[in-house]
Amino acid sequence: MSFRSGFVTIIGRPNAGKSTLLNALAGEKLAIVSPKPQTTRNRVLGVIHVPKKKGRPGAQIVLIDTPGVHRPGSSLGRKMMSEVREALNGCDLALIITDAAKKSDDAGEFLLDVVKGTKTPAFLLLNKIDLLRGEKRQLLPLIEKYSKLRDFREVIPISARKREGLDLLLDKVIHALPEGPHYFPEGQITDQPARFMVSELIREQVLFATSEEVPHSTTVMIEQFEEGAKLTRIAAVIYCEREGQKRILIGHRGEVLKKIGTAARIEIERMLGTKVFLELFVKVRQNWRESRGFVEELDWRRQLEHLVTAEHKENSG
Repeated sequence: MSFRSGFVTIIGRPNAGKSTLLNALAGEKLAIVSPKPQTTRNRVLGVIHVPKKKGRPGAQIVLIDTPGVHRPGSSLGRKMMSEVREALNGCDLALIITDAAKKSDDAGEFLLDVVKGTKTPAFLLLNKIDLLRGEKRQLLPLIEKYSKLRDFREVIPISARKREGLDLLLDKVIHALPEGPHYFPEGQITDQPARFMVSELIREQVLFATSEEVPHSTTVMIEQFEEGAKLTRIAAVIYCEREGQKRILIGHRGEVLKKIGTAARIEIERMLGTKVFLELFVKVRQNWRESRGFVEELDWRRQLEHLVTAEHKENSG
């Protein structure tokens, strides 16, 4: 049997379980997860190295997690939807994931409209079946509804959180991929730089610590990232849009910001394998979600370009 490889894009509505599925299949926390809609704002890539076994070829699956499909109302929203469309371009397989436990999903047609223009083969994943409490017959009308809107190669009920159905899904994905090369070296599980993953871990704790509009109005940028053998020094700015949000993020006597920093530091230390000294600052940048330039600066690929350029200038000087 020949080696198989390819790019597999996970798309779905907000809170359908895309990032949970990515983390479960990768066996590592590559994407932050929270109950808040639109937690994922960028494409997140995870590489799964699958060894050959009886009846199944060896494979390398490049999974791409995407922001939740929604009708954008801001520059940030439009950037998120462009991330979805870029991830679909040129991928070998789309995994369309839906929340099977949700009573109604009126926006399901909009989700399928996004992929309708592509000829990419697609699986329909009915997620969160663990919440149906034995009412698996509820899946039938959902399968019928989606199957009328698009032709799916496979329809697979899963629970990403409980890891139900994931072995079957993995086998089906491998057999759907073409023969191909190793796109990434053995052992590499993502293309994300550590500093981007750190900013996301901080933002994850902001999501857990705040409510109402505050989580959606915040973003995180790393200003200092110095890795040492035993200690990594990090300084980060949490941006929000209004002074009232800043007061909420800092909290009485700084209690909320301290809670965010402590929880984030623990997660960052777990990821980096070193002790971490973390400094957090909160700044107001009014209506940053409407600023196309600022939204573009949040893209870690753009940030990486700036860092490389700055290093080159420093070395040249």
